[in-house]
Amino acid sequence: MTDETRSPQVGPLSKTATTTPRLPVALTRVVWLLWMVSLVLAGLRVSSSESWSLLGLFSVDGLTVVMWVVVTFFSGIVHSYSRRYMAGDSALTKFFGNVFAFTLVVMALVAADSLVVFVALWLTMGLVMATLIGHVDSWRHARTAATHARRSFVGSSALLAVSFATLWWQTGATTISGVASAEVTSSVTVLFAVVMLLLAAMIQSALLPFHTWLLSSMTAPTPASALMHAGFVNAGGILLLRFAPVVTVDGGFMLAIVVAGAASALVGKLLKTVQTDIKSQLGCSTVGQMGFMFMQAGLGFFGAAITHLILHGFYKAYQFLSSGSRVEHGSPDGKRTVTHSTGVAGIVTTVLTALAGGVLFAVTTGEGMAFDSGLLLAGLVVLTTMHAARETARHTALPAFLRYGAVPLVFLPAIAVYASVYKLIEHALVGVPIVTAPTELTPVHVVVAAAFVLAYLAIESGVYRQSTRLYAALVNATRPASGTIVTTREEYNEH
Repeated sequence: MTDETRSPQVGPLSKTATTTPRLPVALTRVVWLLWMVSLVLAGLRVSSSESWSLLGLFSVDGLTVVMWVVVTFFSGIVHSYSRRYMAGDSALTKFFGNVFAFTLVVMALVAADSLVVFVALWLTMGLVMATLIGHVDSWRHARTAATHARRSFVGSSALLAVSFATLWWQTGATTISGVASAEVTSSVTVLFAVVMLLLAAMIQSALLPFHTWLLSSMTAPTPASALMHAGFVNAGGILLLRFAPVVTVDGGFMLAIVVAGAASALVGKLLKTVQTDIKSQLGCSTVGQMGFMFMQAGLGFFGAAITHLILHGFYKAYQFLSSGSRVEHGSPDGKRTVTHSTGVAGIVTTVLTALAGGVLFAVTTGEGMAFDSGLLLAGLVVLTTMHAARETARHTALPAFLRYGAVPLVFLPAIAVYASVYKLIEHALVGVPIVTAPTELTPVHVVVAAAFVLAYLAIESGVYRQSTRLYAALVNATRPASGTIVTTREEYNEH
């Protein structure tokens, strides 16, 4: 029971220090400097397909510089934002030290070529993120969430180590580039290695059924959550691209990646519908978006997966850092956002816009013009556009003819921009062995695609809401780990 008769005391924060620590300012400037250096290196790499090697342990290629630009930009935003958001925190210096350390570890990870170094950095990245999740170490819930996340990350690292050890035993190579250049054929040993690798990627990217650590991490400060959802969970996509020459050896395994991604994409969308707080909704959204990323990789379009994780990173970083502004401030009788029903005109407009968007994407990128998995990639663009157009038309407070007339004028140029970014990223990934490897369509692909579309339409139509059992199952599936659930306001306010 909580003490409802006690009035909360609101007032200015007490001054705990006479001067602002210099470390946050210094680290923020260093990160932005790293971003500018990364931009220069990216420019130098555009016209070169050769990798820059360092001691045989690191190799800088197109993927490395692209991710350096993205990682340092996100980190710079988080550093700058945190200087105000974390002001007054008793462990301010520790927080900035961990965020900066995380940035350096990720930069080293995307450049690592040695298998041993990659595993060590993968583990270190997870341990630093777990520390950020449990930043408020005096808060029992935060300590429990950090412990739960740490166990998941250690498990992911162990699976990755087993995968790498198996690949070393099979190929004799001790570097990622060596494994990529080896003559690897489909076998039980290779299949075991890629299954271990896929599981490690799924844990890190919080795909089902390994999403619990992500939904239990809401104790992390909001800037840390932004860094987690915009950067950390993307490591699974980076891992799949780095080992694309091995992953693409078996067509059945690629299909398994598609199935795993589709399951997370659909269920993640369902899980979001039963959440009541903003951060949990964003967490479930991340589960779904990572599923889409894995689907793109499973279809053989690793460049599209990298494009997706970059654009999703921008979107999710903004969503987390602006989450406070989404809290509704108003009286019970205040006006709420108007939701319009989608009539025949709305359905026709959104469907035609989505189909035109798919055609525009296919023509611009060349994906979907042949009878291969590119058709499914273009289909994902159609479904995504249909959903976004429908939601925009329903929640925009404009007359019907303006709402429906604006849909194609807004979304078709947006798809053109997306397709252009995709081609730019694909071109920038110079030096990466496999960026695009479309797979042949099989009856299983058709069945998976049909099931995905039917499930997606069922979600969009709201049919699933009629099942109370499904609702209960979704609530149970999103239940955080025991000991991380905050049940009273006082438990949070004390920290």
